[in-house]
Amino acid sequence: MKEKKYDCLMLENQLCFPLYAASREIIKRYRPFLDELELTYTQYIAMMVFWQEKSINVKELGKKLFLDSGTLTPVLKHLESKHYITRTRSSEDERVLIAAITPEGEALKEKAASIPGKMACCMKLSADEAAELYKLLYKLLG
Repeated sequence: MKEKKYDCLMLENQLCFPLYAASREIIKRYRPFLDELELTYTQYIAMMVFWQEKSINVKELGKKLFLDSGTLTPVLKHLESKHYITRTRSSEDERVLIAAITPEGEALKEKAASIPGKMACCMKLSADEAAELYKLLYKLLG
C-alpha cells in the first residue's frame, strides 16, 4: 500500500513541473525562428521591451523580464555588441544605467514581426484557452 504522506512528492502531483516542462518546450519551439535573427529567447524578450519602450532604466527592464542583473547584464552586452541597443549612464544620476534601442535594433523588429504568428500555429490551444492560460500565469506571477 502506497503512503499518502508522500503523495505530495510525486512528480505528477506538482504544479511546478508542467509549468517548467511547458516553458522549456515553448522556448525550444522558438529556437528555429530566433536562430534566423541570431537571438536567444532571453535576448528576444528583451528586444520586445525595447521595441515597445525605446529606452528604459536597466533595473526596470530586469523587473519587467523577471531577470536579475547577473542574467540581464550579459544579455544587454550581447545586444549592444550587435548594435541593437546602447547603454549609457543617466545624466541625472550616474548610478542609473539606461538602455536604448538603436536604428539597427528597430530594424530587427520587422524581421521578428512574424514570430508570434508562427508560434501560435505551434500551440495546441484555442484562442480562448491561450487567453485563460495567460491570465492564470500572470496571476501566479502577481
